[in-house]
Amino acid sequence: GLPLLELLDFKSNKPQALILCPTRELCMQIASDIKNFSKNTAGASVVAVYGGANIMQQLREIRNGVQIVVATPGRMLDIIGRKAIDFSNVKFVVLDEADEMLNMGFQEDINDILSTTPDDKKTWLFSATMPPEVRRIAKNYMDEPVELTMGTKNTGNVNIEHEYYVVRARDKYAALKRIVDFNPEIFAVVFCKTKMDTQDVADHLIRDGYNADALHGDLSQQQRDKVMKRFRERSMQLLIATDVAARGIDVNNVTHVVNYSLPDEIESYTHRSGRTGRAGKTGISICIVNSKETGKIRQIEKIIGKKFTKADLPTGFDVCEKQLFALIHKVHNVE
Repeated sequence: GLPLLELLDFKSNKPQALILCPTRELCMQIASDIKNFSKNTAGASVVAVYGGANIMQQLREIRNGVQIVVATPGRMLDIIGRKAIDFSNVKFVVLDEADEMLNMGFQEDINDILSTTPDDKKTWLFSATMPPEVRRIAKNYMDEPVELTMGTKNTGNVNIEHEYYVVRARDKYAALKRIVDFNPEIFAVVFCKTKMDTQDVADHLIRDGYNADALHGDLSQQQRDKVMKRFRERSMQLLIATDVAARGIDVNNVTHVVNYSLPDEIESYTHRSGRTGRAGKTGISICIVNSKETGKIRQIEKIIGKKFTKADLPTGFDVCEKQLFALIHKVHNVE
């Protein structure tokens, strides 16, 4: 965001930068950050363009003049189809979370959108992992790209500890509750494989008295915004989410990531665990697996370059002791 702001001409009200990202949440977050960065820049205008929101309002903002458009591919194509935007002056295109946009089937949409931009634009591509698909994107959309790696490629954050618990498949939910009970101050994202699993786990947790809610693609934009607002304000402890819905979520002080189901794509583990241990803080990433999935843990270890600790589920006594000490600590710290 900051380098981009240095390179644009804010005297002109024509779109000069297009940022494409896979989800509505990430789109709103990027737009919000750039608006904050540019609040003291005269004439700066940023528009977030995403589905599930009023398209007429977005069209009005574009007509009023804008230099930076942050968009999800589907809604952006819709607006281009209405001939409501002119990208002939675009100097920069940013593809954020490029691997996820591919996984979600946006390849053709991206091609169609980029065909409306000048050939001499500069393209910036960002991805937390570097699987072969991302290299293919770079080849398709970039001319002699320069690759910059922050840290070591595809490795996990050094501030995150990785643990796994081996349980029988039918005991997975009970194990999740035991882990949550053993960590009274937990503020976590719990990842499930499907939208149905996500809703099911969230419903069971709420029924069992836990402060939880679900985030997945079957929710309306209004419902998703409400869930994220509660999570950001910490009025909810457990966010149960799918990979796509949680991609790019930037919430401070997440203490744990729990992989209730391991991801199909091993590289996705890096994205998941990256929800904790942010901004120099420490965090714990937990996997709940059955005995047949331990091989996948070894594969993840190779990719992130870190060893997992095999942990035993806390006993009922361990939980009571931990919660009692947490309560004493709370009472002791009351002013």
